[in-house]
Amino acid sequence: MILFDTNAILRYILQDDLLMANAVEIELESNFGNCVIPVEVITEMVYVLNKVYNVDRNTIALSIEGIANIHSDLIVNCNVVCYASKIYATTNLDFVDCLLVGYAKIKNYSIFTFDKDLKKKIASN
Repeated sequence: MILFDTNAILRYILQDDLLMANAVEIELESNFGNCVIPVEVITEMVYVLNKVYNVDRNTIALSIEGIANIHSDLIVNCNVVCYASKIYATTNLDFVDCLLVGYAKIKNYSIFTFDKDLKKKIASN
């Protein structure tokens, strides 16, 4: 199994270093089905895209969906992450809170929180 780190995924999405972006693409293609992006990497990617590169929430959500479309098993807990990305695009919740909403909705997990906005979003989904 090959795990991708945040830097590799950012190069692939941003295409700011074509050699690195191409290396990621080659690795994905040559090891199709044997590559994984952990949820933690997606979370860090969202943070960096938003805070460092000032990418808007909707574009970030579309980037996550684009990665998910490469292969359904590429992102760990892909259905939760994709659900979270849709919430992220349309709310002010941080991505980790959006993931928690996704776990509540998709996996039927109970979420223990004192965060009123998070509670409200979980209840509305």
